[in-house]
Amino acid sequence: MRATMAALAGRAGRTSPHTVDAVLAVALTAFTLVWEANDRSGGWRGPDAVSVALTCAANLPVAVRRRAPLTVLLGCVAAAAVHHALGYRPSADNFSCLFALYTVVVQRPLPTVLAGAGLATALWWWAGVMAEDGAVLLNAAQGLAFAVATCTFGLGNRRLADRNRRLAELTEQLRQEQEDRERRAVTRERVRIARELHDIVAHHISVMSVQAGLGSYVVDSDPRTAREALTTIADTGREAMEELRRLLSLLRVDDGGSGDNNGGSGDGEKYASAPGVGRLGPLAERLRAAGVPVDMRITGAPRPLPPGLDLCVYRIVQECLTNVLKHAGPARAEITLAYGADELTVRVADDGRPPARPGASRGHGLVGMAERVKLYRGTIGHGPRPDGGFEVVAAFPLVPASGGSRSAAP
Repeated sequence: MRATMAALAGRAGRTSPHTVDAVLAVALTAFTLVWEANDRSGGWRGPDAVSVALTCAANLPVAVRRRAPLTVLLGCVAAAAVHHALGYRPSADNFSCLFALYTVVVQRPLPTVLAGAGLATALWWWAGVMAEDGAVLLNAAQGLAFAVATCTFGLGNRRLADRNRRLAELTEQLRQEQEDRERRAVTRERVRIARELHDIVAHHISVMSVQAGLGSYVVDSDPRTAREALTTIADTGREAMEELRRLLSLLRVDDGGSGDNNGGSGDGEKYASAPGVGRLGPLAERLRAAGVPVDMRITGAPRPLPPGLDLCVYRIVQECLTNVLKHAGPARAEITLAYGADELTVRVADDGRPPARPGASRGHGLVGMAERVKLYRGTIGHGPRPDGGFEVVAAFPLVPASGGSRSAAP
């Protein structure tokens, strides 16, 4: 039984409103004609072809009330008024105007609603006058009450429809905003991945290229140095593969969010393999093996950094050393990490040759560093040093730490 009622309700919900109006108009017309034909009370003219025609004219237009509500209201009122004026039963043909008035209230502006309510009330008043039963005021009040009730119900449904329309518009707006946010998130993720790939590939390929050139140059005259260069190339290649594997494994995390495709370690180990400040020492050693002397100095009280900031500091230092290797020529580099009470300052400087021309571009490395620093609400500055060379200085806000500061060397 419940399933049958649900099926009927579903079919009713799919029925066209115009079909409902047509059925209502036919039913209203048929009821009125049957009532007039069977009710012989009062001294009213009996039903004939004229009364049938006027009854049809007063009720059947309800079928198209949604398409032209004001025109239907005018037609229903006019036909009913003529029907009453010719001496037919005045209590008939009055309800059709209320259905038309309801549609006017729902669809038309307030001035039109007031005019429609006045027409409907006037028809009911005219029917009360033609009844000649001594209750004109009561009939007029009854007509006014019917008109007010119809307007109240129509205005309530109109507000509900307006609210639903606004909710639909807001829903669509929220959907579009969500899609925009998703597109921006995808774009940011692509930029982040591209930046990671740039940092990994540019640095390691630069070191491997320099070591390969050195090895080929001394392979005959200094086999020991050539072997050391090959060892550095192998170590650098392995480290590059590890970082690339880590980056790609993050992109291949399955829906369960655990493990890689080979059933290996979990997400915690993948993220733990990301380089940070703790791996700046091996990074400096690799540059020294490539022929760039690197001094590293830490001042203040070192403290654990958030994983994202830890990786950011490592990438900035890595990009700076890569630029020294590629652009500065014979040079010495210096890395300084200064831990303050509420700030970490990272400085990478070299004493190499200046750019080929003032303001010469160094590719996208400096732009990428600036974007990284901005993510952590830091500041960055870079430029030639007064006594030659180039330096990059980045500062990051930190959560204030208790205790004093001390100096430490790597």
